[in-house]
Amino acid sequence: MNDITLGGCSPTPLASYLKALGILRLLSAHHPKTRAAWRNESLLLQTPLTREQMEQFFLHDYQPTPIMAPWNGGSGFYEKDDKDALIAILQNDTGRLDSYRKCLQLAEQALTDMNRSVSPKDEEKTLLLIRMRGLLPDEALSWLDAAVLLTGEKPDYPPLLGTGGNDGRLDFTNNFMQHIVKVLCLTGKNTEAESRGWLHLALYGDTAPGLINKKIGQFSPGQAGGPNATTGFDADATINPWDFVLMIEGALPFAAAAVRRNADDPYGVLSYPFTVKTVGAGSGSLGVGDTANARGELWMPLWDQPANYAEIRALLSEGRIALGRKPARDALDFVRAIHHLGSYRGIRSFQRYGLLMRSGKAYLATPLERIEVTNKPRTNLLDDLDQGWLMKYRRFAQDETAAHHFQALRQRLENAFFDFSGKESSSTETQAILALLGEIQSALASSSKAREAVDPLPRLSDHWIPAADDHTPAFRIARALAGLRSNDKFPFPLRAQLFPVHPRSPNKWIDAANNIGNVRIYTGTAGNLPHLLRNLLDRRLWLAEKLEMNDKPLLSYSGATLDDIAAFLQDDRMDQRIATLLPGLSLCKIPEEDDRTGGNGPVSAAFALLKLCLTPDSILRSLNALGQKEHLPLPAGMLAKLYSGHKSGRAVEAAWRRLHASGLNPVFSYNTLPTLEGISAQRAAAALLIPLRYGAYGKLVSRVLKKTSEEAGSPAA
Repeated sequence: MNDITLGGCSPTPLASYLKALGILRLLSAHHPKTRAAWRNESLLLQTPLTREQMEQFFLHDYQPTPIMAPWNGGSGFYEKDDKDALIAILQNDTGRLDSYRKCLQLAEQALTDMNRSVSPKDEEKTLLLIRMRGLLPDEALSWLDAAVLLTGEKPDYPPLLGTGGNDGRLDFTNNFMQHIVKVLCLTGKNTEAESRGWLHLALYGDTAPGLINKKIGQFSPGQAGGPNATTGFDADATINPWDFVLMIEGALPFAAAAVRRNADDPYGVLSYPFTVKTVGAGSGSLGVGDTANARGELWMPLWDQPANYAEIRALLSEGRIALGRKPARDALDFVRAIHHLGSYRGIRSFQRYGLLMRSGKAYLATPLERIEVTNKPRTNLLDDLDQGWLMKYRRFAQDETAAHHFQALRQRLENAFFDFSGKESSSTETQAILALLGEIQSALASSSKAREAVDPLPRLSDHWIPAADDHTPAFRIARALAGLRSNDKFPFPLRAQLFPVHPRSPNKWIDAANNIGNVRIYTGTAGNLPHLLRNLLDRRLWLAEKLEMNDKPLLSYSGATLDDIAAFLQDDRMDQRIATLLPGLSLCKIPEEDDRTGGNGPVSAAFALLKLCLTPDSILRSLNALGQKEHLPLPAGMLAKLYSGHKSGRAVEAAWRRLHASGLNPVFSYNTLPTLEGISAQRAAAALLIPLRYGAYGKLVSRVLKKTSEEAGSPAA
């Protein structure tokens, strides 16, 4: 076997990819042991032929596939068509064209008694296609099946070959015949030396005689010509005749299958190999107009281990990747599915093409990006969004009546799927996705129209938390807040305060009044972080009283350290990060934290007194600071005094009185109470909502409460 690198065959443009398949297909028909693989952006052939023998095969032995489209205007079969190439083939008696001549004659037979002044339309076209399928021999059906899918009441057309073998006014089949005439030197206008030069260029990328001025259609945007196509203002479309011939031959393995992807799928479409609906994500080069007018996307498989044509043909004939039980419907499904599968059938990567409307109404197969396939199946964190929610949101946001910010959020979300499917995202990247999901939930919550169309985001798994953890104070504080809960029979998750969702069913919006049992839970996300945290705290404490809860609803599955609280009280540098993370983290299941260490941060003694007054009784009891049947009520007016700012000293005094009256004797006498000097009263009030680790509560108790029941100083009258 000889290894021959075809430097003229690369994965891009699409014309070059198809050309590589055409070479493999044609050689394998005569030499079945021929194998091919993609290496270093070229096709590596393993074949019993030498280079010279391979060239001789194409120049002297190659028998063109009977490619024709008598159902299309411009195909050579109608009065105003260019018929020169068709006549040249019919009049040539070389044996390599026997099958082609026979099929052209059958096409003429099928067109008997039809009006040749114009190509057929609608029902007449369908009847002609059915007639052609019944007349043509097997060697011609591969082209018909690749170009047209006969099913139901009218034909359907695989996007790869335009609309049944043409793109606008450009008929691929007539052009194929014209290039066959040139490369096989049928009319004497071209020499074998010219054809050999073109073949060297097609196979190896060598220099060759000048290209000819002909259109290549959608397959190679760089050769389409037009404005700014080269130096100067304009350029003609140019092509290597062998490129076109081999490209069309290489399109034949992509025969369509007359099946629905999913019978229960309202978006079910006819199934074409590795062809899906276009998504304006991933490459960063697609706009809303691109996706709206696109014919679809082609995901061309690249494999790096030698495979024979039968294996590649089987791969392409199946060509329907599924996301779980659901076949991939669009590019977003496709990119997720291939990473779930791991190395799919030996494929190393996919070259993604978008069939996009560009110059006028012409379509171009635009290379978008290369998608690498992971070696092992991976589950992406974003898979939590499946369960139908993703489809509903994307459908809503794609509607032309949807607000622009919903469309922008959709595109950012789709880009996230492309960016992070199949890879381990960093904590920074994971946090960015969480922040995006929080934005989407907030946008949905603020629109009654959106809430009618789309459910709240599903609850995200606890796998998000370690993936997003960057071990910073801001993250620990945001995680602690997101884990807020109640130990009472009434559930009180933070997400029900940030968004109008049902406290027991996070996938369900609550009614317009945002009430549960005539009690308003929803607080919203308005205001800066200190303002937001104070509002959340007030609502939780008010609900505890209104619903006669047994304890303060300020427990959490996670907690901050004293160092974190000290940093928060010092300044506002982490406020923005906490505010950005909090909505997204509130959507997650917060795991129970194992680390109970409290840290050694220099937290103000005055703040410690305030914080202990808002510490849940269950924690104080476990620390033996409060008796098992005892209760620490909220100090009357403490928060109001703290919010006023200038009365913060009186707030500390209220806390001291409450602790003293409940038997939690502070180490300070009434006359030596500490102050919040140097700390903003507003920040102190906000920090009272932040849950602490168990060890941090323990350190506050040991720092500001007496270990014995010795008498503390009495307050002045």
